[in-house]
Amino acid sequence: MKPTITIHGRCTGCGMCIATCPERALWPGAKRPLADVCVCTACLACVEICPVDAIAVTQAAAT
Repeated sequence: MKPTITIHGRCTGCGMCIATCPERALWPGAKRPLADVCVCTACLACVEICPVDAIAVTQAAAT
């Protein structure tokens, strides 16, 4: 199962999630970070560190 990573518009672009991700699944984008769901292990480190609760990680069920 690959996770779905959503970075909401309230993201301030602080970069804390990028610095925290152990898998390097996040990198800087134009307005907010971009995510690679093929690399993400859904450890939730980015969700826990985000000061504005702008990141949601969910697991999609396999079909």
